[in-house]
Amino acid sequence: MLTAAEVLAQNNFGNTRTGGLAGPMGLFLILVLATATVLLIRNMNARLRRLPNQFPPASDSTPSGADPAAATVSAVTGGTPVRDSSPNSGTGSQQP
Repeated sequence: MLTAAEVLAQNNFGNTRTGGLAGPMGLFLILVLATATVLLIRNMNARLRRLPNQFPPASDSTPSGADPAAATVSAVTGGTPVRDSSPNSGTGSQQP
């Protein structure tokens, strides 16, 4: 019959000294992650280089006195009105 000390002392994880795969697998994962990071950085740099130094100003299609931000929103949404959900929109009660 096994005593409690023998049960607790059993190695149920196999032989950990021979055939270890953790070292090579860890190195492989580190190399894969490093390669993916380098490729992502190169892709982001290429995309940033393609951007213009300055973007053209908004078109002057807004009537004088109109809100240019509202014109930009209507231009982006295809002319459909969009409800302003900002805290300064003037709808409902506002707290100081």
